[in-house]
Amino acid sequence: MRWVAILILTGAAVGSMAAERSYVESILEWRREREERLKADDGWLTITGLFWLKEGEQTAGSAPDNDIVLPAHSAPSRLGTIEHRKGRTVLHWADPSKGRLVLKPDSTGDPTMVTIGDLTFWIIQRGKRYALRLRDRQSRLRREFTGCRWFPVKPEYRIEARFLPFSKPRKIRVPSVVGIPEEMESPGEVEFALHGRTIRLLAISAAESLWFIFRDATSGKSTYGAARFLYAERPRDGKVILDFNKAYNPPCAFTPYATCPLPPRENRLNVPIEAGELAPASEAH
Repeated sequence: MRWVAILILTGAAVGSMAAERSYVESILEWRREREERLKADDGWLTITGLFWLKEGEQTAGSAPDNDIVLPAHSAPSRLGTIEHRKGRTVLHWADPSKGRLVLKPDSTGDPTMVTIGDLTFWIIQRGKRYALRLRDRQSRLRREFTGCRWFPVKPEYRIEARFLPFSKPRKIRVPSVVGIPEEMESPGEVEFALHGRTIRLLAISAAESLWFIFRDATSGKSTYGAARFLYAERPRDGKVILDFNKAYNPPCAFTPYATCPLPPRENRLNVPIEAGELAPASEAH
């Protein structure tokens, strides 16, 4: 009987080790996929410009005397004039045969994308302000990217949290790196134990997921100073799985032309979360 017990215990240990290896491999694959998304033609490493629009007209093209100067490898010296009035943006092409093009902003859910060679631009709306965002597939950021930096995978940072729903979803004002707060919807909070403490994080509704924007005691030290992001599946039986091994840096960690949200007050933690993505090499302390 003793040998049977030993075999059972050995089998359980082997099974546990195999499950942990499988989990670690799944996280490593998730991280590889994240890096591929960053490097993709439409990834954040290709974002190379953000031009806030003023009321009225602004010229665009590669010539340095334009209001909006575009890279010369793809843009003509005079692309046209961008007219922005009362939230409506129109591109008047310099070539008269092309006429004009109304540029719908991203707030419509279907922004007008304009592509010229390796460049693509569109209009974004943040609060009451509008900007032209530029993507360049020849971006230096993309060419020089050497990969993300990560903490080792730590299974203990995959945490089961209790979901604490609000009686009805709340509208919250979320700050941003460009100083323009954005109103978002929160369905509730999650509560979990870490380092002997009970912690709560405010959740933001994101399609079929919950989204967490947070800082912790590692922020500005081993991890990116502004914030990190984490997504989780919607609650099941009152529980939410928070896998901090998948906590990752916002776009503004890689490009200065992002408009990233910052953590709401409730999500600024004074405990270290030593899991997930580290600060980029250029930000490391």
